[in-house]
Amino acid sequence: MDVSELLDGLNKPQREAVAAPLGHARILAGAGSGKTRVLVHRISWLIQAEALSPANILAVTFTNKAAKEMRGKIEETLGYPIGGMWVGTFHGLAHRLLRSHWKEAELPQSFQILDSDDQLRMLKRIIRGMELDEAQWPAKQAQWYINAQKDEGLRSKHIQAGNDPYSQKMLAIYLAYENTCQRAGVIDFGEILLRSHELWLKRPDILASYQQRFQQILVDEFQDTNAIQYAWLRLLAGDTGNLFIVGDDDQSIYGWRGAKIENIQKFHNDYEDASSIRLEQNYRSTGHILAAANAVIANNSDRLGKELWTEDDDGELIQLYNAYNERDEAAYLVQQVKSWVENGGKRADNAVLYRSNAQSRIIEEALMQANMPYRVYGGLRFFDRAEIKDVLSYMRLVANRNDDAAFERIVNTPTRGIGAATLTQLRQYAREQNQTMWQACVALLAAKFFTARAGNALTNFLTLIDSLTPEDDSIPLNELTTLVIDESGLRAHHAKDTSEKGQGRIENLDELINATRMFERPEEAEDMPLLDAFLSHAALESGENQADQWEDCVQLMTLHSAKGLEFPVVFMVGMEEGLFPGQKSSDDPSRLAEERRLCYVGMTRARKKLYLLNTESRYLYGQEMSPTPSRFLREIPSERLEEIRSRKNVVLSGAGQSSFTAPKHGKAINETGFNPGQQVHHQKFGQGTVIDTEGAGKSARIQVNFKHAGTKWLVLAYAKLEAV
Repeated sequence: MDVSELLDGLNKPQREAVAAPLGHARILAGAGSGKTRVLVHRISWLIQAEALSPANILAVTFTNKAAKEMRGKIEETLGYPIGGMWVGTFHGLAHRLLRSHWKEAELPQSFQILDSDDQLRMLKRIIRGMELDEAQWPAKQAQWYINAQKDEGLRSKHIQAGNDPYSQKMLAIYLAYENTCQRAGVIDFGEILLRSHELWLKRPDILASYQQRFQQILVDEFQDTNAIQYAWLRLLAGDTGNLFIVGDDDQSIYGWRGAKIENIQKFHNDYEDASSIRLEQNYRSTGHILAAANAVIANNSDRLGKELWTEDDDGELIQLYNAYNERDEAAYLVQQVKSWVENGGKRADNAVLYRSNAQSRIIEEALMQANMPYRVYGGLRFFDRAEIKDVLSYMRLVANRNDDAAFERIVNTPTRGIGAATLTQLRQYAREQNQTMWQACVALLAAKFFTARAGNALTNFLTLIDSLTPEDDSIPLNELTTLVIDESGLRAHHAKDTSEKGQGRIENLDELINATRMFERPEEAEDMPLLDAFLSHAALESGENQADQWEDCVQLMTLHSAKGLEFPVVFMVGMEEGLFPGQKSSDDPSRLAEERRLCYVGMTRARKKLYLLNTESRYLYGQEMSPTPSRFLREIPSERLEEIRSRKNVVLSGAGQSSFTAPKHGKAINETGFNPGQQVHHQKFGQGTVIDTEGAGKSARIQVNFKHAGTKWLVLAYAKLEAV
């Protein structure tokens, strides 16, 4: 594609963004406004119209999948490969930097990356070693604290705990964690960016070389950047690089994990000469959906301002269904999906979005009862599965004997007679001698410290790892993986489980071998051993929650997981105060604003049909609630809605069996004689409230929430319930 063709097919603001003069620029890209196309064409424009080398361009995305797709689209647009251009996530690019300058960054050449699970295991070990009460100082809490500090660019030495006992203890754990990681030669995800930022600060010569190279820096999803990411970008841009940022403040929904909406809002304060372009034409949703979404988000203050519009027609009115309870809500959406499929649509066209994972259970039950395939989007990805992480830990220890997290995970997996007491002794000695677990093990075995049984088991383990270690980088990676799986005993261990789950784990092990066979060393890992390159790839891919290819099935996911996706039909369930927005958000303006942005994101996922569902009664978190409709529903203009109310006289039976339409004679008959909401008394459990009924005759059951005994299902024939 030549220069003149690069602007073909773009609307006016898109052309302005693509062909903007060299300099800083902020592109406010509304939902469905073609931001990916703008980024791809901007990079192509820089190469063709501005005669820049791909090596002078850095493009930052938020997922590896997006980076791969962007590179592919750029090469497709240009018609040739773009070797030398850096395209990747913040973590991927910073990791590449650290691999190139490991010595200057004070890291071992074979440093490994701790994923979230490995980090948690290490913190548990540290907290036990500090003889702290794990109930009072849970590792998960320490993990959150440490990651939050790193997102802000803070090491333990930068933090003043003062006289606060909580802060003092967290700081002590953070310091111990830093020392343990440094000793073991491992880094966590937060450390990747923090250490690369520190590398540039202490080595201006290295920074200058990258500043000279990367004259153009493009960043996608800028509204999701945190403090350290923005500081990293500003340092790299310096006085010579140009930042071209693309984002949407109305879609900033990750404040709870460190994202700073003020980064995109204050960009013009930091770069006063930056141009600003708004992409407001939407190519995804109908007029009614966009008008409703605009009306909701308009209630947030401190917006940069944007109004989505479309050249398409208004489409169908948004369906607002007021269900009796969550079973009625689930039954209604199942019926609508059936209707969509009967009219020629696919099940996968339908997405069910919810605020809390706890909401999915009833919906899953209803779908199963209707024999309708579904999947929960964002479940465990391949590299997150336990059996895969076990193999990867063996491979990590093969690559780096000082990796304590890997050592602890597999030293007794599969079980080989190394008990908790032995591991406690190992940990204590390692801590006292400032050694890694492997070093401590070697030393204590030489001193004949352990019992014969424990000593033999540990010796066999060390020998196993040594035997799995190739002499050079020539052994094919898939052969090494096969060797690890077989010689470690993992295959035999999972083969003992003859169930479908056990067979699935065996299949996953085989798929890992296939993955290593197909693995191609990326450009940025040319100087790394193949094993290290693959392990880094696995760690960076872990936990991204990207979608895999599945059969035609209904999509279930949280509203956060839906970001970046789109579907012909979207159901947003649980549109109630206390659930969406959540109770804690109602009194906090900042959190409420983010909840409203989350609602906006959910609404703009829909292309053709949008259903908003709320209930008059909901049983959630162990108690029955009578919620009021979400304030977000009240913010939608009535002319954009078609309200549908459930028939209150409908019998609400088992999972997915409640019906939102009355029987043909127009009247529902409840054969139990009890109705939801009725007060009853039981001889043993006392007074309670009827929640649900199920069945008829001798098999009829009733669900009651008792004041003191909790919720119970009772067979009506034997319960001897009395109406109060």
